[in-house]
Amino acid sequence: MTRSLNGLTHIEGRRFREDPGLSFEDFEVGDIYEHWPGRTITEADNIWFTNLTMNTHPVHFDLNYASHSEFGKPLVNSTLTLALIAGMAVSSTSQKAVANLGWEEIKIPAPVFVGDTLYAETEVLDKRPSKSRPNDGIVKVRHSGKNQNGVYVMHMVRAFLATKRGHSVADVTRGKMG
Repeated sequence: MTRSLNGLTHIEGRRFREDPGLSFEDFEVGDIYEHWPGRTITEADNIWFTNLTMNTHPVHFDLNYASHSEFGKPLVNSTLTLALIAGMAVSSTSQKAVANLGWEEIKIPAPVFVGDTLYAETEVLDKRPSKSRPNDGIVKVRHSGKNQNGVYVMHMVRAFLATKRGHSVADVTRGKMG
């Protein structure tokens, strides 16, 4: 008897395997995926990311400077917000993808502060088979992030090369494991 469990593929008997990510065939234009869990941004996250990326703007890490800005407190580095929103979407959308192909239309409609909890969602905008790679297709999505109050803080459009069913590195690797 085969059982169906969310996010798991039945292998045999009582053995199941996690199966994150979608294959090209799974995407349908207009679908919206709500990603889980959210992520609360800490002061350490903001300072570490700001230092790691060598962004020296004091609004991200100088309390005195930031207190005199129009925001009155430090802003979370916007590229950290971008990385988190995109990262939250990977396991549901591009876990099996070959590569990112590009980013466009990155918008930041509201600021993010330490202590905000971000949640992400993805809308499928377009998909088409690859002209040069028969086992892949191109998927275009809009990732959006909102805070704990439901205020959108980021939107971005991303294109990636998605594998067709059975052709991802995960599919090939797992096939060899038995």
